Amino acid sequence: MQAIIRKIGGYEGVVVDSRGRSGGLAFFWRKEVKCQLRLASVHVMDFDVELGESKCRITGFYGWPALQDRHLSWQQLRLLSTQSNDPWLCVGDYNEIQYSTEMKGGSRAQWQMNNFRDAVDACGLRDIPFEGYMFTFDNGQAGVNNRQCRLDRAMGTSDWFDLFPYAKLFHLDREWSDHAPLKVVFDKRAKEEVWQRKRFRFEHVWVEEEGCEETIRRAWERDARDIIETISECASELMKWKGINIGGITRDLEKKRKRLKRLNEGPSSNRAVKERRLIVADIAKLLRQEEKFWRQRSRAIWLREGDRNTKFFHRTASQGREKNRIQRIVEEDGHVYEKTSDIADAATRYFKGLFSMTYPENFDDILQGWKDESRML
Repeated sequence: MQAIIRKIGGYEGVVVDSRGRSGGLAFFWRKEVKCQLRLASVHVMDFDVELGESKCRITGFYGWPALQDRHLSWQQLRLLSTQSNDPWLCVGDYNEIQYSTEMKGGSRAQWQMNNFRDAVDACGLRDIPFEGYMFTFDNGQAGVNNRQCRLDRAMGTSDWFDLFPYAKLFHLDREWSDHAPLKVVFDKRAKEEVWQRKRFRFEHVWVEEEGCEETIRRAWERDARDIIETISECASELMKWKGINIGGITRDLEKKRKRLKRLNEGPSSNRAVKERRLIVADIAKLLRQEEKFWRQRSRAIWLREGDRNTKFFHRTASQGREKNRIQRIVEEDGHVYEKTSDIADAATRYFKGLFSMTYPENFDDILQGWKDESRML
């Protein structure tokens, strides 16, 4: 795990090794986030966290897998709830369900589910609303032997929901694991449904590819009404070029993952289980190809440009991890906008004015200062 932390860069972490072939926990965070470790064991990672001006507590939880030890999970959960009064998020694999509707195939004793619910209620926790396929675990068996459960969840206290009232949990698609990854989004305000065109990003490594320079030149030499139209045309042509020349792996990955999603949520026949295994192997192969492709391109640029471009490579490595969000914008007249749609309109007005053709008068007055400076020189 320490090797993984070094490889991805920009992160710190705490790791508790597994016992045998099961267990083991890891908790990573960006270096700019303040995390203070409270407890680390094979079942719990407990941290005090500062997210900007917000302070809370985040716990990664792994419940005891054996039924005869399950009571230890609820004892541990109750103990954790007494350790702090800070807003608390507890997320992980609890190895138990709360309701019979959270299981597909097989059955669960009512007392098991009751014990879990009682512990959750005693801790003052409640579920974060989720999106995605309900069942986060699949035993990988076919037909009547298939078992799917919602073993993984994220829960918060009332104080935590007050801090992040629009938080949301996403059940991501399973690939090579029998558990689905969870993604918790810490939102303090509702997101507006505003349609936005996908942002164009120019990748430096494209410069190394044959045809990139010629694509830019053709687009730039076309007749266009203004500079904005020319830039837009250039971006459009580059995206077409990328799709034909270096988008094959990305397209294949997208197709495979769409098919995998359908298999994860569909009937678990023998044929479907076998196909899923093949698709997971294909995805792993494509990911290795994609990583190799970009590593080779990045290394080619590094060998040519060396230490002169350290800042560029730092920005390139960070670009995929950083998402800048404009919370508010102030126009020249002092008017403040905070709604996403108003911010977009204000930005559009600004750049339209910036790049629009104007016809100023009184050029003598405008250039007078420059003329005076010229005489002095």
